[in-house]
Amino acid sequence: RKKVLKAYGAEVYYTDPLEGSDGAILEAREKYNSDPEKYFKPDQYNNPSNWKAHYDGMAKEIIEQTNGEITHFVAGVGTTGTLVGTSKRLLEYNPKIKIYSVEPDNGFHGIEGWKHLDTSIVPGIYDSSVIDQILRVSTDESYDMTKRLAKEEGLLVGLSSGAVFKSCLDLSAKIDSGTIITVFPDSGERYLSTPVWR
Repeated sequence: RKKVLKAYGAEVYYTDPLEGSDGAILEAREKYNSDPEKYFKPDQYNNPSNWKAHYDGMAKEIIEQTNGEITHFVAGVGTTGTLVGTSKRLLEYNPKIKIYSVEPDNGFHGIEGWKHLDTSIVPGIYDSSVIDQILRVSTDESYDMTKRLAKEEGLLVGLSSGAVFKSCLDLSAKIDSGTIITVFPDSGERYLSTPVWR
């Protein structure tokens, strides 16, 4: 990923990995505020276009592809755009749909791009009113499920996908019937150099 950015001529700045995405957010804010004319700031954590894209696209596609027979929606907590935008439209379609957000089980985790909201900067687009329940998943569970999806299903996905699928399996064991929908937000190709595949 870094090589791709550099190929486009980007200068890559590194932040303390122990600060997670919050450290990168703070660094990006500081850079932008130091010279707003020099930098472009899409700010996916606070830009309403993020959740609206999922409201206008993803949610409509889910309703169409399931013929509206969805009972539960499960999504991870990163920027919260997928979770918030998709959930808003699904709930307009059918207020009985249950919405589950998935977060890491603690603030010091290895699920890249995800937020443990109790210990992180909460995205400005986050809307807790759409959520029925928060599910928690460990980094190890995410790693294990990511590997299982590759080995057993032939799906090369990233840790976020492993995490939401693990949560869907746990949820399916607790309900009598229903149609659980989730989104695999990442491809595993981006993570081949990370510990999950070592």
